[in-house]
Amino acid sequence: MNLIASNDNLSVSDYVDSTYLRELQLSRLQRIVRHTYDHVELFRSRMAERGVTPDDVRTLADLKLLPFTKKTDLRDTYPFGLFALPMSEIVRLHASSGTTGKPIVVAYNRHDLEVWMEVMKRSFACCGLCSSDLIQVAYGYGLFTGGLGAHYGAEALGATVVPASGGNSKRQVMLMRDFGVNAICCTPSYFLHLIEEGRNNGIDLRELPLRVGVFGAEPWTQGMRERIESGAGIQAFDIYGLSEIIGPGVAIECQEHNGLHIFEDHFYPEIIDPDTCEVLPDGEFGELVITTLDKFAMPMIRYRTRDLTRIISEPCACGRTIRRIDRIASRSDDMFIIRGVNVFPSQIESALLSVDGTEPHYNIILYTENGMDNIEVDVEINAALFSDQVKSMERLQARITAAIESLIGLRVKVKLVAPNVLQRSEGKAKRVIDRRVR
Repeated sequence: MNLIASNDNLSVSDYVDSTYLRELQLSRLQRIVRHTYDHVELFRSRMAERGVTPDDVRTLADLKLLPFTKKTDLRDTYPFGLFALPMSEIVRLHASSGTTGKPIVVAYNRHDLEVWMEVMKRSFACCGLCSSDLIQVAYGYGLFTGGLGAHYGAEALGATVVPASGGNSKRQVMLMRDFGVNAICCTPSYFLHLIEEGRNNGIDLRELPLRVGVFGAEPWTQGMRERIESGAGIQAFDIYGLSEIIGPGVAIECQEHNGLHIFEDHFYPEIIDPDTCEVLPDGEFGELVITTLDKFAMPMIRYRTRDLTRIISEPCACGRTIRRIDRIASRSDDMFIIRGVNVFPSQIESALLSVDGTEPHYNIILYTENGMDNIEVDVEINAALFSDQVKSMERLQARITAAIESLIGLRVKVKLVAPNVLQRSEGKAKRVIDRRVR
């Protein structure tokens, strides 16, 4: 089977004609549906349950006829049950950490890796990076997709790569300073730690050649962006990806910072109502569903990401014609319910960072008291404000409590802690600690 169509050598910049893009998407969709149907038993059986065959996919709108794929499907078929190629054609495996159960295993053939390098190359170009830049990759290398995904994309761009991997924060800052690094890739929470690490060692990141940060792998708010940009004197870009889809590089902000351009020639987006699964029109918020159009070792058909966003179809001022998704600050499975109120961690972060004197380091603790679920928010405050003046501390605590209550409609317990007390993360930050009695 020829997996590469004759028009696959075109880049996204060639898709000025939206009609042509839709034709390309349909051609790739029909091809990947047939490939998945022929080689993945779970997909074929679910198609049969719906009375659908690949021949029924005649338009892009027919995507709604196809079954969804969920994360539980990857765990239930662990390790190789969703592979659509024999192991002899698979050249790399990645996997999640598996902290909440069996790890998610994903596979790539040579063509899939070329697609991944291409979308990461585009991503760095969206950030204004080029072959003359030095890019430090501070995502973890190994089974996690972040490190190698960013690494090979930066090399495809022609840039110089500093493969620092995660951890060893003091060395990270030293490398940025000594090598004259222009851009860094890591989680936003870890970069905040690097700002702090530099400050503690007499190094102000604002005085370094560093000008771009490419941050992903965890939700982060506009308030977090402002803290990062002011603390390091850089421009911060939000990159989006999932291991199940390909890794980082599914979508990224351009220098307009008005949504993330999704590389829809490779990843077809839908927005659905997470409760009814109804497909929603562009512009309406819901759950992002992605179909991989050009990934063959382990294709994902209508994968439910649980990420909440909307599709922005209006033209971007940067000139790119592909659609965008709104910034993802929350996931439907991150939400917790306290006394009948739906609460997202991103709401609490936004409230905290709106109050002068708070630091972007916090924990959300869920606990049960007298048979009722409650929230405690532990937040670090600025060293200059942390004192034994009880009244001033009480006023700050009251402002934080009021800010959170006005946003989520619940009164929570706020605990102020001294700087550097809360544990720092070298990867994805774990903000929510659930101690509720079940």
